[in-house]
Amino acid sequence: MKSRTKAVSWSGVLLLVLRTCASGQQSCLVEKMRPELQTPNETQSQLTLNSAFMTPIVHSFLGLVQPNPFPKDLLVRMINNFNSNTQTEMVKEVLNYEKGFLVCVAIGILYIVLMPLIGLIFACCRCCGNCGGRMQQKQTSSTNCKRRSIYCSTFIITVLILAGNICMFLSTTYTSETVKSSSNEITGILDDVKGYVSSIPQQIQQVLDESFLTVDQVKNNLNETGPLLGGLIQNGLKDSLNPAFNSITQIAQVINSTSTGLLHVNETLGQLKPKIDALKTNFSAVRQRINNTMNQPECMNCSSLQQVVDKLSLEGSLEFSDQNDLSSAVDKARNADVIGQANKGRDFFDSIPQKVKNETQGSVESALSKLNDIKGQISGVSKDLPLDFLKTIPKEISTLQQSVSVYSPEVERASLISRAIGLILSCLILLVVVCNFLGLLLGAVGLNAKQSPTDRSGTSNCGGVFLMVGVGFSFLISWIFMLVVLILFIVVGNTYTLVCVPWQSKQLIQIIDTPGMIPGFNLSKNLNLKISLNIYDIYSNCEQNAPLWTTLHLNELVDLNKYLNVSNYTQEIYQSFEAAQINIANITILSPDIKSQLNNFSNSASTMNFSTIIQHINDVSGTNLSSAADSLDFLAGKQSNQNISNQLHGEAKDLRDIQADITSNIMPLLLELNSTINNLSAVASQINASVQNVLQNVGYAQEILNYNISQIVRAESKVFVDCQMKIFLAYIQWANQTITGNVGRCRPAAAAIDRTENLLCKHLVGSLNAFWFSLGWCMLFLIPSIILSVKLAKYYRRMKYSDVYE
Repeated sequence: MKSRTKAVSWSGVLLLVLRTCASGQQSCLVEKMRPELQTPNETQSQLTLNSAFMTPIVHSFLGLVQPNPFPKDLLVRMINNFNSNTQTEMVKEVLNYEKGFLVCVAIGILYIVLMPLIGLIFACCRCCGNCGGRMQQKQTSSTNCKRRSIYCSTFIITVLILAGNICMFLSTTYTSETVKSSSNEITGILDDVKGYVSSIPQQIQQVLDESFLTVDQVKNNLNETGPLLGGLIQNGLKDSLNPAFNSITQIAQVINSTSTGLLHVNETLGQLKPKIDALKTNFSAVRQRINNTMNQPECMNCSSLQQVVDKLSLEGSLEFSDQNDLSSAVDKARNADVIGQANKGRDFFDSIPQKVKNETQGSVESALSKLNDIKGQISGVSKDLPLDFLKTIPKEISTLQQSVSVYSPEVERASLISRAIGLILSCLILLVVVCNFLGLLLGAVGLNAKQSPTDRSGTSNCGGVFLMVGVGFSFLISWIFMLVVLILFIVVGNTYTLVCVPWQSKQLIQIIDTPGMIPGFNLSKNLNLKISLNIYDIYSNCEQNAPLWTTLHLNELVDLNKYLNVSNYTQEIYQSFEAAQINIANITILSPDIKSQLNNFSNSASTMNFSTIIQHINDVSGTNLSSAADSLDFLAGKQSNQNISNQLHGEAKDLRDIQADITSNIMPLLLELNSTINNLSAVASQINASVQNVLQNVGYAQEILNYNISQIVRAESKVFVDCQMKIFLAYIQWANQTITGNVGRCRPAAAAIDRTENLLCKHLVGSLNAFWFSLGWCMLFLIPSIILSVKLAKYYRRMKYSDVYE
């Protein structure tokens, strides 16, 4: 039997330990909301105008002029091996590469030389009366057709020049605005770079600060081992102790209620017995008088009522022998102070946290020392990371920004100058366009085809003059403007092909990565990396917003496991808590004497015959003397002897008085006694089960306390320490992922390079390309404009000599 009890006890304890461990896992809050890393704010671009309206046309033209790929090898050789021996050969290669530009330059020079020369010859020729200088126009049948054809051609050419002139105005505005906004744009780009560089140490420090918070959290938990670990132990014991304490409290309430009920029964019996004794005495006297009257010879037919009188009785007994046994058992149970024992057990349960705190004080101090070592080890991450050089970069950027701000007024002045020059050139071209349009308008309005050329109107003549003014002005400005086109074409066009195109295709970055291109520059060597690292790879990774850990291969510089591996410390913390002996003094929930009293109380309650007691009460309360009194009155009415009749009537009245006394004085107390006995009977019917429940729960709880409390303490201690270590492991995992995957995401650095390329190539070079291309467009169409205007002017000007045609 004992071995069976032991087996049941151990199986219950196993389930209890598993349940407490599971509850401990659920109550361990490992994961927490960690703050997002601080990221730099990006400034908005100051370049709001779109200068790419002519980009496809210009780029197509430059692609035809320079179809050769970017001369990477030639450029590298020119920088690294430029000496007297190879200079001639390299010059030949450069000229061969630039042959497209050289052809265009030759055409431009030819234009610059020929236009003023042709203009001079044309002026001399007209002065001699040739080249349209003779003021006579030959009239033929196709004169009107020729005039209309030349008119339409001149109009189309002028519209084309006007289109180029409008593009000149637009590109001038874009160029000026780009130059004006360049200072703010460069400052914004530098702000982004400075903000990004400054954010990296802040992000590292944020990770370290989070480690300090984690260490402090675990420290606080260890300092609160009493409430936390003690609470876990209480949770492990409450499922077995609370039912025992609750059942003891319930049985104590049952004992008290039983004691109260018995006390009420005794009080009621104390009131009933004197009244019943007096009633019995009075009833015996009345009965004796009735018998004496009925035995007289003069009593007629009295023998017929003798049987009814004999049945009259008040012999019901209210003496309950079992009551005394139950009262004795209840008194002994109350004197055993069952509820006091339950309170002692609860006090023991509530004292567990303080006992745990006292017993684990040494282990906690040792663990706190290890936590300080962990904090120092994790903070060493910032020492090996190359963060020192990052601290100097913001200062250098600030110095550069100050230099930009110093030159900002000069840049604004350059913006105004570029706008003024562009507008002057555009307005001069516009003057030619206006002359052409005025000539076309006035000539067409004032011309009468039927008039003789010598009789043409002043309006028509004025139109021809305007056309010739446009021609003369074109000869004067075209070669100068072509010189401007040539200079911008050579400088800006080559900037686009040699800088912007390879910059967009990342070939320019690859050239920078060429060994020896920048003397003393070796990124891998400067960062002490074994792997070959170049700017192109860094830029490509930053375009994908990769973290610095993978971009710069910092795993070769810093061994994170060295700083984030805290297994040695956690093992020592485990050992310190395992070495702690948490001795929780055992208690006896119910002593054998109290258990004996409870069994005696249960036996007394179960042996008490409440049905017999209730039957006795019913016997007393069932007495009815009124019918007997009625029989006596009926018998008295049949008597001839008046004295006998009076005696019977008096005795009937006495019975009625006795019955009234029973109804008014005895019955209320009997009803109250009956109710109390019924309540006691209901309580007593459950006493046996309640006592057995108490003994069973107390026995189970006592076995837990006697044999298994140490296992529960060890299990909950392990759960508690596991929880603290999991908090560390969760932080370590987060820190590892954050440092290797989130710190220093370098998209801002790539964005700064892209914004610089956007400023230089898309806006500045793009707008300048649009300007020289538009100006060259106008210069190209000035040639047909001059020829057509000269021919058309003769159809509108007033001739001096007449040529009749019918």
